[in-house]
Amino acid sequence: MSTRILVTGGTGYIAGVLIRQLLAAGWQVHTTVRDLKRDPALRRLLGVQAGDERLRCFAADLLHDAGWAEAAAGCSHVAHLASPLPAGVPRDANDLITPARDGALRALQAARDAGVQRFVMTSSVAAIAYGHGPGEHRFTEDDWTRLETPGIPAYVQSKTIAERAARDWVAREGGGIEFCTVNPSVVLGPVASADYSASVVIVQSLLQGRVPALPHIGFGIVDVRDVAELHWRALTAPGMADERFIACGGFLWLREVAAILRAELGEQARKVPTLSLPDWTVRLLAKFSPLVRNAAGELGTVRHQDASHAREVLGWVPRPPREAIVATAQDLIRLGVVAAR
Repeated sequence: MSTRILVTGGTGYIAGVLIRQLLAAGWQVHTTVRDLKRDPALRRLLGVQAGDERLRCFAADLLHDAGWAEAAAGCSHVAHLASPLPAGVPRDANDLITPARDGALRALQAARDAGVQRFVMTSSVAAIAYGHGPGEHRFTEDDWTRLETPGIPAYVQSKTIAERAARDWVAREGGGIEFCTVNPSVVLGPVASADYSASVVIVQSLLQGRVPALPHIGFGIVDVRDVAELHWRALTAPGMADERFIACGGFLWLREVAAILRAELGEQARKVPTLSLPDWTVRLLAKFSPLVRNAAGELGTVRHQDASHAREVLGWVPRPPREAIVATAQDLIRLGVVAAR
């Protein structure tokens, strides 16, 4: 008999890659979408014909109870990937915190009530590596973001609060569910359609010249294919209860990302900036823009995110960030999101 799994947020960037992998391995997949009108487009994207029972879509929203019990029914596993990831800065942090936290708890309760054995939640290094001050840091799964530090961005708050709430709920009410998290850094890589993750906007903005100069900021990068692979391993390996896995291929400065694009794409990267933006300029602009204000808090900070635990426990080996960056750029050009000439 095939294994049945619920993958929440089926139209998401990581979810699409994971669902393809699960279907290819013979799993039956339930997935949630906010509107069932998206079912036909999702099936076309995944290469699954209408009426193919290997994939079933259910309408469920992170903020409402309806649909979650039906989506989880008959499933032995859950991969909870649905969570808000905005391109900008919300006016109210609770616009991100509430759906991230409450959606995770709804998925968990539905999973427990359905008798699910294994629940893998997509968290983020945002729940690990912030609030520790400027400078150079190396983080492992033992670390947590310090929410008491002033100026923590709303997205970082949402991922930290959601993961802590989920772990607390499992300890208190989870019954026999094996719960673990995958905590990716910035996710790049192949792009299947123009409906892509906000993380991809980093490469898009560089290619379109929307960033006139490069601030002194950096981040960890991981390929979407490797994130899906780590979910797969966490879903199928024994003894995953209470585990936590950082997914990161390495830290790069934004100027290094830009240099890779120019070196690999040539004329197609002609709009990618070459100039550096002085720190004082970023801090000045931060007074007028919430988005720049978030970037100003990152100036000069190095967050090494150590993925050795995933390597040692699950045998996971990520691609170099260069591959993810180039794959993102090539697909954005192929899809016409970025002009080739």
